[in-house]
Amino acid sequence: MAPAISRAMVTEHDHTDIIERRFAELGLHVSYGRHVDERDPLDSSSVASRVADLHDAFADPSVSAILTVIGGYNCNELLPFLDWDLIRDNPKILCGYSDITALQNAILARTGLVTYSGPHWSTFGMRDHFEQTLRWFTAVMFDTAPVALTPSATWSDDLWFLDQDKREPIPNEGWWPIHPGTAEGRIVGGNLCTLNLLQGTPYMPSLDDAILIVEDDFESHPGNFARDLTSLLQLPGAVNIRGLAIGRFQRESHMTRSLLEQIIATQPLPAGIPVLANIDIGHTHPLATFPIGGEAQLTVTGDKTSLILRRH
Repeated sequence: MAPAISRAMVTEHDHTDIIERRFAELGLHVSYGRHVDERDPLDSSSVASRVADLHDAFADPSVSAILTVIGGYNCNELLPFLDWDLIRDNPKILCGYSDITALQNAILARTGLVTYSGPHWSTFGMRDHFEQTLRWFTAVMFDTAPVALTPSATWSDDLWFLDQDKREPIPNEGWWPIHPGTAEGRIVGGNLCTLNLLQGTPYMPSLDDAILIVEDDFESHPGNFARDLTSLLQLPGAVNIRGLAIGRFQRESHMTRSLLEQIIATQPLPAGIPVLANIDIGHTHPLATFPIGGEAQLTVTGDKTSLILRRH
């Protein structure tokens, strides 16, 4: 379904054949919301159409999982019109990232259900260099064992959908241990600037005892990221967060490790919590899947750095 940008915009560069073949190989049948291809001047569709598709998907017993087409800018428009009892009474997988963060964290706040920050439907159209993203996705979705993330060998920050023949992955320098510590807690997070849209609304989940996992895209330069993070950490309950993990930045953001270390040093973080950065979440690839509302164990020490994810 398309709770933000319409599939009609995505299919201007159409990789549906790759996407549907991938899902068939996983033993999954793909169906689409009634309004998924509606497109207005903002490349989206009406609130009523998007709400109807989401309600249809949760109410349909033949639907096991909901993948969002892509992100965008307006997913939070849906929140006042959603039937939270319907969603709570029909729990199922919901996966996407970026703007979908608003919907995912609202579902956590209003129903307690776990959703998944991970690849969109459109992401599955990536012909090459998709293997690690798929491994993380299937490990989280099809297995009940904890998933231990490790740094990817390479990464990319390219408009892959424009030309799938011209792609050059970049060697990965690995994770950035920013502050030592160990912690376990419930995961809250996703796209930072989108999560902050929920502040002061009934859709913001509590940060008490949370492991925050956040990222931002190319539109967020270091100054924006710093103030957005400060705003989040000034919320009631943030004084009790247990750990912070930050996704890899796109090159156009101009974030560096030294700048991020300076930003973290000025934040109102509880003393002694672990902080880890440059992990494989966000708007670069490969893209790890993690459960919002699930559990994380974060360790940042001199001889061991790990991030372990559990659904419950």
